[in-house]
Amino acid sequence: MADTGRAGRVRLERRLTVARHGADLLDRKQRILADELERLKIVASHSDARWQDLAAVAATWLRRAAALDGRAQIAATAPRVPARVEVTWGGAMGVAFPLEASGMSIPPTTAGGSSALSFAVAAHAEALEAAVEQAVATRAVQLVSAELAATRSRLHAVEKRWIPRLEDRLMAIRRALDALELEESLRLRWAAGAAGADARPSVRSEGS
Repeated sequence: MADTGRAGRVRLERRLTVARHGADLLDRKQRILADELERLKIVASHSDARWQDLAAVAATWLRRAAALDGRAQIAATAPRVPARVEVTWGGAMGVAFPLEASGMSIPPTTAGGSSALSFAVAAHAEALEAAVEQAVATRAVQLVSAELAATRSRLHAVEKRWIPRLEDRLMAIRRALDALELEESLRLRWAAGAAGADARPSVRSEGS
């Protein structure tokens, strides 16, 4: 049913209040997520740098081990089961994202080979931990970035489309009601004037 008349004006005023309140909440959410995203980007940048450094060290020791022990010995040293890790999740303003990785369990390797191979194993274990931390930080940035983009889109829709549309409709109803009230006022004044004229006694001329 179209919003018309005084009841329609009240409904639109309420909807406009809700829309403005929603815009305030979305703006607050946007600012909080933007701050959180900035923090997460710093964490991701640091974790990426650490992973890159440790991966380079692991690659260096792997080349040395390959030269001394050969690829067959390296393959024989590799663990037979995958590593395991626990990821702790957190959240901000309704969006969940991973916070940190902990409790990493790296299976033991088969003994043997040169000292370079032992250093390569240790270096790869440390690089793996750094890689997991970097993956956690990167995923957190992705999730918060997506939610921030969606929040900004919703805020733009509310501020630029929904609220102006409600304001225009409310203004139209107010103008229509003002015109109606003016018309009623003029009609009442006309009716009052006509009634006063009818109530005045007629004056008869002399000699009639």
